Amino acid sequence: MSIRAYAAHAPTTPLVPFAISRREPRPTDVDIEILYCGVCHSDLHFARNEWGMTTFPVVPGHEILGRVTRVGGSVTKVRPGDLAAVGCMVDACRTCEPCQRGLEQFCLNGAIFTYNGEDRHSGGLTYGGYSQRIVVDEAFTLRVPAGLDPAGAAPLLCAGITTYSPLRRWNAGKGRKVGVVGLGGLGHMGVRFAHAFGAHTVLFTTSPGKAEDGRRLGADEVVMSRDADAMARHAGSFDVILDTVSADHDINAYLSLLRLDGTLVLVGAPPAPLALSAFSVLFPRRQVVGSLIGGIAETQEMLDFCGAHRITCDVELIRMDQINDAYERLLRSDVRYRFVIDMASLAE
Repeated sequence: MSIRAYAAHAPTTPLVPFAISRREPRPTDVDIEILYCGVCHSDLHFARNEWGMTTFPVVPGHEILGRVTRVGGSVTKVRPGDLAAVGCMVDACRTCEPCQRGLEQFCLNGAIFTYNGEDRHSGGLTYGGYSQRIVVDEAFTLRVPAGLDPAGAAPLLCAGITTYSPLRRWNAGKGRKVGVVGLGGLGHMGVRFAHAFGAHTVLFTTSPGKAEDGRRLGADEVVMSRDADAMARHAGSFDVILDTVSADHDINAYLSLLRLDGTLVLVGAPPAPLALSAFSVLFPRRQVVGSLIGGIAETQEMLDFCGAHRITCDVELIRMDQINDAYERLLRSDVRYRFVIDMASLAE
């Protein structure tokens, strides 16, 4: 079936209307009318080929929330009329060791990402959520808890799970001191989750104007990271620091704040390698790790947690035809804290 979408055709050209095809549902497929799609910074990176891996034309969007319209005969997870979500993946081999552990994002045979991936069913590329509909195997479809604002829930599919997963893995709970570096699309969710898990939560920001927001979101303390004295007062005291910054910055300044066996988790993706001093990790046995979204089971766990605690993202709704302006605003950090496209505008 042919549907409307928005695509980038080259790194230097704007996104424009584009017709794509979706397959007819197979027995295990779910056909979803997309209601809202979050705008991730990764979308911009791919549209402009900033990571050097884009195949054009590309239809971005992997924070997808919509309503089920049709299901295949073998589907049991959702029914027509249900709200459902699709995140960063639409398939994986399901047989390798990571897949068997519920870590499909690390599939040894290559996870199939929601856009710019290999479409194993229809051929060609996968196309993302900047479109009217999507057809996905039910194994990669997620249930949306009742009571969540659907627009605010859409970015949970990337910004939410990207921060939830490492905070859970490195035990950011009661009795722990957790730092979150940066208050953007990822950082504001990191603060919310760390607070909800019961950790003593500290926000690090370079923007004094974000201090009030940080406290509103759940930070117990806000530290201006350019204030050397304020940073020094926290030396050697953190169990976990979640670094969400995607620009060049000094990670050694944050490593010095970790206690023995403390962990700095990188979830931002700066374009250039970060400089790491060996002495920042030698004393006193600190570690730097990375984290990439979560598997399907953990993503459902995250959505259920958000449903129980009424956690959503702070969003600004835009029309589909405002996406190029939104990208320019993203580059200026002019959004608090996530753009979400009202996909009804694509049908107008």
